[in-house]
Amino acid sequence: MEHSNNFKEFWAQYKGAIIGAIVALILIWSGLYRLCITLIVIIVGIYLGNYVQKNKENVKDNLKNFIDKF
Repeated sequence: MEHSNNFKEFWAQYKGAIIGAIVALILIWSGLYRLCITLIVIIVGIYLGNYVQKNKENVKDNLKNFIDKF
């Protein structure tokens, strides 16, 4: 019975990490990580493009200041 309680405590404390590791292994073994990375890059690109479009002047000023530092 003591062994069962130890396992329950271990599971309660680390179940998120265990499930995350299993999902990561499945993604790596199946090659789906490439799709996930591609989707993340696309989403970041969409976000950055939208941000630059809505904040053109601010981005121009920041880029100019950054380039002037060099």
